[in-house]
Amino acid sequence: MHDGRFESDFPNYIYNMQTPLLQIDQLVLDFVSDGKVSNALKNINISVSKGEILAIVGESGSGKSISSLSILQLLPSPPAIYRSGKILFTPGSDTVDLLQQSPAAMQKIRGNRIAMIFQEPMTSLNPVFTCGFQVVEAIRQHQPVSEAEAKEKTLHLFRQTQLPDPERMFSSYPHQLSGGQKQRVMIAMAMSCEPDLLICDEPTTALDVTVQKSILQLIRDLQKETQMGVIFITHDLSVVADLADTVAVMYQGELVEKNTAEALFRHPQHPYTKALLACRPLLHKKGDRLPVVADFMVTTGTATDIPFPSLQTGPVTQEFTAIKNTSAQKKEVLVSVQNLKVYFPGGKSFFGKTRQYTKAVDDVSFELYTGETLGLVGESGCGKTTLGRSLLRLVEKTSGRILYKGLDLGEVAPATLRSLRKEMQLIFQDPYSSLNPRIQVGDAIAEPMLVQGLYANQKERSQKVRELLDKVGLLPEHYHRYPHEFSGGQRQRIVIARALALSPSLIICDESVSALDVSVQAQILNLLNDLKKEFGFTAVFISHDLSVVRYISDRILVMNKGRIEESGEAEDLFMNPQSAYTQRLISSIPGNSRLRYAQ
Repeated sequence: MHDGRFESDFPNYIYNMQTPLLQIDQLVLDFVSDGKVSNALKNINISVSKGEILAIVGESGSGKSISSLSILQLLPSPPAIYRSGKILFTPGSDTVDLLQQSPAAMQKIRGNRIAMIFQEPMTSLNPVFTCGFQVVEAIRQHQPVSEAEAKEKTLHLFRQTQLPDPERMFSSYPHQLSGGQKQRVMIAMAMSCEPDLLICDEPTTALDVTVQKSILQLIRDLQKETQMGVIFITHDLSVVADLADTVAVMYQGELVEKNTAEALFRHPQHPYTKALLACRPLLHKKGDRLPVVADFMVTTGTATDIPFPSLQTGPVTQEFTAIKNTSAQKKEVLVSVQNLKVYFPGGKSFFGKTRQYTKAVDDVSFELYTGETLGLVGESGCGKTTLGRSLLRLVEKTSGRILYKGLDLGEVAPATLRSLRKEMQLIFQDPYSSLNPRIQVGDAIAEPMLVQGLYANQKERSQKVRELLDKVGLLPEHYHRYPHEFSGGQRQRIVIARALALSPSLIICDESVSALDVSVQAQILNLLNDLKKEFGFTAVFISHDLSVVRYISDRILVMNKGRIEESGEAEDLFMNPQSAYTQRLISSIPGNSRLRYAQ
C-alpha cells in the first residue's frame, strides 16, 4: 500500500463508478501538544456512495472516530492540524471540501445534510429538556416550519423508529427512557432533516444484543427507505457482518484493508483484519486460548505465517465438544441461594405507603460449586447485577437465604461479615470509575490489604502489589502511576489485581469485559482463565453477551424479569436452548450468519 490507494491492492473490490457522496482523499492529521506531534491519520482514502453502508472498523486509537469527527469539523484546531488532504462532499451536482468551509457553512451542514449518532445517547441528550422538545428544536434549526408542524413530524419519526407510545415519549425526559429507547430518539433526531449522509459512531456498544439487533435493523431499514449514505463506526467486525456493504479496517491511523463485506469476511487479507475476526469468543471452544492481535502482527507489518481458518456463511450448525465441570461433579457447594427476593419500592400512596415494588430478583434459587465459573446472562433490567451484588450483601435482600460455606449471610454478626468480605470480591464493569483518580494504582491495590490488616508493614504490602501487577501482565513501575495514564484494558487488569489482593474464594465479574475492544477482551478472558487455574477461585461471570459467557463459564443461568429463565451446562445451553427467550438471545448475537468456522 505505497500510495494509500486500494485499486491495485484489492482487485476484487467492486467500486461504484458514480461520484461518491463523500470522499476522504489523502487525509493527514496530526495532534500537537506541548511541542510534541502525534500522527493520528496517515494518508487516509475512504469513500461512501449514496445508498451504501460503509463500516469503518478498528480498535481504540485506530483513528476511526477521528476520521468521522473530521468530516463534521468537530475537532478543535489546535491541537488538531490537518497537514494535507481533502474531504469532498457531493450531495447534488456541486462538490465542497468540508475542511475549507467556514463555521457558518458547517452549521448549515451539520444535522441537516450530514447527521451523526454518537455512542452514548445519555450524554448526547440534554437531561433538562424533554426528548420531544430536543427533536423539535433540531427540526426548526434547519427547516422553516411551525412548532406544531415540527411536533407532528417528531411524532411521525418516533413511530417510524418504533418507539412505544410516541406521545408519552415526546413528553419524557432522557432519564425516563431505557438505553435502547434513548438511542432511537437519537436516530429520530438524526433523521429529522432527511440527511444525505448518516454517521453512526459506535451506536450499539453499550446495548444488549437483542436491542443492538433491533437498532441495526432500524438503521438498515431507514437507509433502504431514504437511500442515504451511512458510515458505521465500530470496534467489532461482527456487528457489521450482516449490515455493511463495504468494510474499511483501520489500524494505528492507517487504512490497512478495504473490500466488500462478503469478500472481507470470506478472505481477509491483512493480519490485523484476521486478528479482529479470530479473537471473538464465539469462534472458539471453551478452554481454547483466544488469539490476540499480537499473535497475527509481525514487526515488518507484512503477512503473517499464522494460519487463519476459513469462514463460511449460514446458520450455526457446528457441534461443540461438551466439557464437563469436574467441580460440579464433586458437588462441593460454596454458595447456596434459596428463594431469594430483592424488591425495590416504587410508587407511594397519598399517605406515604408503598403501593408497588420493582421485583429485581424474584424467588431465585441455585447453587454455586467450589472452583466453577457460573455465567449469569440476560438483558438490562433482568436483575443479574442486583443478584450478583446481593450475594455480597452490597444490596440487601427482601427475603430468602444466601448461604456461604454454610453460613447464612443475612444472620451473621457485622464483625463476621467484615471478616468474610476478604473472601468475596467484585470486579466492576467500568474500571475507571471504580478507581480513585487521585490515588496511585499501587496504593489502590494495597488498600484492601491495609483495611484487612494483612502483612506486617507497608514494604511487604508493596512487594505483594508488585507480584500481583506481574501476575496480571503489568510492570512493577506501574505502581506509581495514576489511573488516567492507562488504557481501558490495562485499567481492567488493575482492578483484577485489586480483587486478587485478598486471595478471595469468590469473585463476581460484573460486565467486566463488555466495554473493551474485542482483542483486549480476548486478553482479559485469557487472563481470567489463567488466574483461575493458578488461584483456584470460584467466579460468577455476569454479562449480556451469551457468546462470552458460553466461552468462559461451566454453567449458565439465564435471567429474565428477575427470574431464572433457564439453566444448564454452558455448551448444552448454548447449542440447544430450550426457552424461547434464550433462543432469542442467541439468535441476536451479531455476526452469527458470517462469523463461523467452516467444518
